[in-house]
This record gives sequence, structure tokens and C-alpha cells, in this order.
Amino acid sequence: MLTKKRPVILTVSSANIDLTANMPYIPSAGQTLKSNYGYSITPGGKGANAAFAVSRLGGESVFCAKLGNDDYADKLMEMYRKAGINADYITEDPEERTGLALVMVERDGVNRIVTYPGANRRLSYDDTAYAMECCPDALILQMEIEEDTIIDTAGYARRTDVPIIVDAGPASKDFPLNSLGPVEIFSPNEEETYIYTGIRPTGKDSCLKACMALSKLIKAKYYILKLGERGVFFYDGLYHDIITPHKVKAVDTTSAGDAFTAALAVEYLRSGDIKRACEYANIAGAITVTRTGSFNSVPCHDDIREFAEQRDLKIKFD
Repeated sequence: MLTKKRPVILTVSSANIDLTANMPYIPSAGQTLKSNYGYSITPGGKGANAAFAVSRLGGESVFCAKLGNDDYADKLMEMYRKAGINADYITEDPEERTGLALVMVERDGVNRIVTYPGANRRLSYDDTAYAMECCPDALILQMEIEEDTIIDTAGYARRTDVPIIVDAGPASKDFPLNSLGPVEIFSPNEEETYIYTGIRPTGKDSCLKACMALSKLIKAKYYILKLGERGVFFYDGLYHDIITPHKVKAVDTTSAGDAFTAALAVEYLRSGDIKRACEYANIAGAITVTRTGSFNSVPCHDDIREFAEQRDLKIKFD
């Protein structure tokens, strides 16, 4: 694999405004909860989070998404460009509103998210095929846009030999995963793994069984399971291992998976070493959960290097 110091990574996915409501716990049906934990309105969406993380971590980030016909669109475009994201392939739909995510965060950092797709539903293959003209070194795909657009974009990438990295959420049991393959990396979290396979990845044996089940659904070079506070499991068809988690105080897990995927993509393309990339992404995810918000929580490369040095980890990220 040809490695690049500053890889070009195209993210084709969702762009939202996030309304994040912090609370001690999720109220039960019919209950009104008064919370003093605060709320925020910030840029979000799995795609935007990943595109921002790619830029923060040293990649050349290109983002293809669809915004609505509202004030949020202008504000988001300004934020994307200030964040160093190439927003040339982001368009607006005159008949839709910008996507919205309602993020409910409990005091232990656990979140529940409800999304309203809005303009994300209008992102089409014509949009994504045009974006592929940026000649990316890899394509990040997520499942927050329309099924046909995901499948057709993956097909274009395969025909042009662009490696595909699939962040497999949000998961749907009915999604035809075999239509995406072969891909370079397929990476679900615990719940997504269970939805796709019916196997909960609670230990090394069940993780391996889940990956083997996934291999029957989609062909991938690497299967990377995001296990949250239990670390990362990776499998290449022969070899498998668990990357040890890092103990941190979690305050908000909202964009941890997106930051993980972006970090995985950037370091894999830089080094060509999947285990090193998993180590790097594992640290990125750990740092992200210690911070609140989506964009605000994403680490930069120096954050990851300092984290590794402070904890005297064997792997060094210069």
C-alpha cells in the first residue's frame, strides 16, 4: 500500500445541526425533568464530525454533503471552511431544511440520539460522483444518507480503485451490506455489530464470531469493532487481536465513533499499518469522550502524541 504523509480523504455522509441537551438521566414517559446541565446548538452529523476530525488529525479533508435552504446552511459552510475542510462539494437543496440531531447526554456520558435527516435525504449519486473528482486516497462512507446513494458511491469507488472505509452506523438489519464490498475497512460499534449479526461482541471469542459472521455479509480486508470502554477488536481473516482501552473519565460519547473512524483512516493511509492505525484511533476515541460537544471534542494529532507520551505507551506518534 502506497502511504502518504497528508492523505486526501473524501467523506460522503450527513451534515446536521446538533441540539445537545445535557441531563442527569433520561426522563421516563410522562415525566418532566428540570435540568441545570445546560444545552448547546453546534455543527454535527456523522459525516461532518468525521470530515472535521480528518482535518484536525492532519489529513486533507474533502466533504460531500447536502444542506437545506435555511440560515443554518450558511453558518455551517463558514464553520467547515474555517475548520480546514474542502467544502466545494457541499450543495444546498432549495426545498429541504438542514438535518437536525437531538442529542440527549446523561451525566455518565452515555448518549441517545434522534436524527431528522432533512436535506441529507437529497444527497444523490450525481453529487457524490462529482465529488470523487477530487481523486481521494480513500473514501469514508457512513449510513446516515440514502441507501442507493451509499451503494452507488461505493460502486464508483471500487471501479476507480479508491479504498472504501465504512463506518457502519447507524445500522439497519435490512441494509444489503454485500452491495458495498469489497471494502478496505468495515467498522461497526457494539450495538451495530449486534444488529448486523445477532452476536453481542462481549469478549474475544464473541468478537471473533461476530467478525466471521460479518465476513459472510460483506467482504472487507479488515473488520474493526469499536468496543467503547473495552477497546478495539480487529480481524483480517486470519489474525485477530484486541487493542487495550485507555481509562478516562467519559463526559460525552457523542462523536467518539466518528473521530475514531477518521483517525483510523488518516493513520492507516499514513503508515500502512492497520494495528498502528487502531492504536491511534483508540486514543482519539478516548480523548473525544472526555470532552463535550461534537466538533469541540475532536483531538488534533498533537493531543494524541501527548496522550501516548504521558501514558508511556510503547507506540510513538511523531
